[in-house]
Amino acid sequence: MLKFKRVARTAPLLLLLVFGGVNLAKAQGVSAYLGFGSATDSSNKQQLENVGDPGVNGSITNPDVGPKLTGLFGTFGADFMWKPHFGFGGEYSWRVRQGSFAPQEDVTYRPAFYDFNAIWHPIARGSRVVPEIQGGIGGANIKFYETQTGCLSGSIACSTLSQYFASSNHFAIHFSGGIRFYVKGGFYLRPQFDGRWVNNLVEFGSDFVPEYTVAIGYTFGSR
Repeated sequence: MLKFKRVARTAPLLLLLVFGGVNLAKAQGVSAYLGFGSATDSSNKQQLENVGDPGVNGSITNPDVGPKLTGLFGTFGADFMWKPHFGFGGEYSWRVRQGSFAPQEDVTYRPAFYDFNAIWHPIARGSRVVPEIQGGIGGANIKFYETQTGCLSGSIACSTLSQYFASSNHFAIHFSGGIRFYVKGGFYLRPQFDGRWVNNLVEFGSDFVPEYTVAIGYTFGSR
């Protein structure tokens, strides 16, 4: 429920950005899309060696290392083309479920990315296959939650509560490349690669976060 509330708060901002210029965009095309994919990043910690009792080859591995960024991400956005080849839009991408960040302390995380982009279509929208290049700026927000489990009367009635306790925000630079395949009328399928440079992303191992998405969208107006 929490993720839907967050999406609901963000959606009006994107829609205001895009559809606030709908009169200007009518002749060129207004689009909205929803997709799913995955964003990835490496762990921010190396495995510790020579800790505790010796194991294989005189060392053991610490199981409590920083996590990798992975998981299923949802993406939605909207855009309009104010020229046959040029336009702008907004995009929001979030991890669908919380991921384990520090399991030894029952801490989970959920990252989200947002950006505002200039858009270039090398081929005008009358074509059934339209390459798309985007570039812009935005940010990353990572929320952290603490999971607690409690029981009443032994183990008869138990519940698990995930409670938000902290977040971090980072400036990001975004670029992407994809191809719109118009399958019927204004409906299109778009595989897309997104790359984000996220400033000081200390929670993970790299400031560069790639994301791979397949989205279905619709372009309003005749084609």
